[in-house]
Amino acid sequence: MEVRIDFTKSAQDNADELYKKAKKLLAKKAGAVDAIKELQKRLEAAGAKGGVRQAPKILKVTKAEWYEKFHWFFTSSGMLAIGGRDAQQNEMLNSKYFGESDLFFHADIFGAPVVVLKDGAAADSGTKEEAAQFAACYSSAWKQMLGAVDVYAMRREQVSKSSEKGYLGAGSFLLKGEREWHRNMKLELVAFLDNGKLMMVPSKAFERMRFEKLQYARITIGDSIKHDAAKKLARILGHDGLDAIMVRLPTGTFSVVASAIAPGSASAGAAAKS
Repeated sequence: MEVRIDFTKSAQDNADELYKKAKKLLAKKAGAVDAIKELQKRLEAAGAKGGVRQAPKILKVTKAEWYEKFHWFFTSSGMLAIGGRDAQQNEMLNSKYFGESDLFFHADIFGAPVVVLKDGAAADSGTKEEAAQFAACYSSAWKQMLGAVDVYAMRREQVSKSSEKGYLGAGSFLLKGEREWHRNMKLELVAFLDNGKLMMVPSKAFERMRFEKLQYARITIGDSIKHDAAKKLARILGHDGLDAIMVRLPTGTFSVVASAIAPGSASAGAAAKS
């Protein structure tokens, strides 16, 4: 060990200086030991007992599609349905995404989203029922715990923003002609993962889909608040995106029931009825 001595100072002064340096080094050592102990505690609290660091969990990042800023799902026949999350999005759907070949769905209740079924004019009756149930689920009927609500559908030429008195305000539409009614649409959604992406679809759509095997959850009106329902869904599906789940849920309270389709089942409908 090398010790430097200042020959301009006395032996006593040199000894005092070395003693002070030794004290500082001992203090630093004690601080380092305390820091190591604290780090050890944190690692153990995080589940890395014995100082062995767990392998980091790799999250799969998927690109968000344009329609994912809305409520959305794909019908059992592969058609896209999109619904507004608020009055501004309802306006956007009507002005930007509601084409001549599409259908407009709206629950027959105050406080409901505009739902556009792309190419819906050519849809079969079952697909229209799926879109109607979707519109019902995201309406205020869920928050009011109604269980079911009527929904109507209209074509592009029947829906307008202007009347004889002028342009209508946000969230208001002028509806003309006969409406296509879908009565008593049950408020029930089904959540599952498809290649890691969260799907939340009306039960009518799910029961017409086919899977070899699947873990899923049925969502109906219940007593659980949104955050608790989202946590339960995350556990059932093995999905880490709690916020992503909460965004997909309607406004209200929930009951979440786990289920699964065994390998070789004919369809989701068969599993639901078994």
